[in-house]
Amino acid sequence: MSQGNKITTIWQTAFHNFEQTVRQLHLDPQVRDKIMGPKEKIEARLSPVLTDGTIFTLTTYIVRHSDALGPAKGGIRMAPEVTLDDIAGLAMEMTWKTALIDVPFGGGKAGIKCDPHNLSPRNKEIIIRAFTRGMRHHIGPEIYVPAPDMGTNERDMGHIRDCISYSEGISITRGCYVTGKPVIVSGIVGRREATGKGVVQTILAACSKLHLDISNMRVALQGLGNVGSVCAQEIARLGVKVIAAADITGAIMKTSGFDVPDLVNYVHSSGGVKGYGDGEIINAGGIFEVDCDILIPAATQSVITADNAAKIKAKIIAEAANAPTTPAADDVLNKRDIFVIPDILCNAGGVYVSYLEYTQETQHEQWTLEQVEKRLADRMRQRFDEVYDYAQNNNITMRQAAMQIAVHRVAQAVEARGYLP
Repeated sequence: MSQGNKITTIWQTAFHNFEQTVRQLHLDPQVRDKIMGPKEKIEARLSPVLTDGTIFTLTTYIVRHSDALGPAKGGIRMAPEVTLDDIAGLAMEMTWKTALIDVPFGGGKAGIKCDPHNLSPRNKEIIIRAFTRGMRHHIGPEIYVPAPDMGTNERDMGHIRDCISYSEGISITRGCYVTGKPVIVSGIVGRREATGKGVVQTILAACSKLHLDISNMRVALQGLGNVGSVCAQEIARLGVKVIAAADITGAIMKTSGFDVPDLVNYVHSSGGVKGYGDGEIINAGGIFEVDCDILIPAATQSVITADNAAKIKAKIIAEAANAPTTPAADDVLNKRDIFVIPDILCNAGGVYVSYLEYTQETQHEQWTLEQVEKRLADRMRQRFDEVYDYAQNNNITMRQAAMQIAVHRVAQAVEARGYLP
């Protein structure tokens, strides 16, 4: 079902994929209505006082889409353009992602409507702590467990944990209230890199299934934030050439391949690829037209549309970002037999290692990096194989297979719990 380029928001994409899956599964309409969600949407207006004495009023959100399989899980997105619909769509995606990767969580998401780039570290901390106090009754190990997302990081998660423990007059929280924390305050080693490393594990699995030599692949990457930079570094270690990179500041290409560590260091120090001397400057949208083997959208939603999907030359698209492909673009990619690793599978490594952090803190254990990375690799490969086999056996796409497996699991959980409150 194509709707042209009208569908662009995360919620519209998530809802379209859900409705398509409901039809394919012939799901009972009453069950469909029960799991469609969101279960709860909270909007809070906060007015923290910044360091210069300014009263800064802003809007914040928490959406719990589903808790059929466990407490809602999902990151906190801080951006000036974030909307309640965006957070609802991301929360729905998290429901399917946690179900697919098979961890005992539901789907949730939070949003803080402001620009983190315009905040000093101290003012950002003030806003994060104000959000925590304002939303305290909606955050907890059995309710909603946040984590970093676009615009937030492990430092912010450490402030959330401290704010909660301080307000209760204790040195630590009673259970895991937030994941993605600094390791020194009950975080887990390998969490920051987990999403990017999980993406690479799915790429390796796809190349194996498609009988492609990973060492001969050429990669184009959109987004060099936390996830994108880890993807680039991990894939470069395998001998793969990263021949094009783009972010909000610009886009560059080098057919012989970039020195990835040097490029990533430059981006981290300068704030973007703009000005990087080694490579040809290309149009930002041209990243989707680069002659490459693997395209990794690792930035934001709705960047692959019906228009540019027709120009993509990659054999594999690995969706490191959330909802980077519109439904109309999906139709084009399917007709062109481009292999898409869907976001709810491709970037699920972060939430899986968040689950390990959750259990580590709950049980007062300590995981080693070797243990974390082995469990991450094993889980990503297992779930990839499950989705791939389901897709092949039913002659459907990887996205359709991932969604059907995930929605079916949530529906099973609803039935197992019973329909009465």
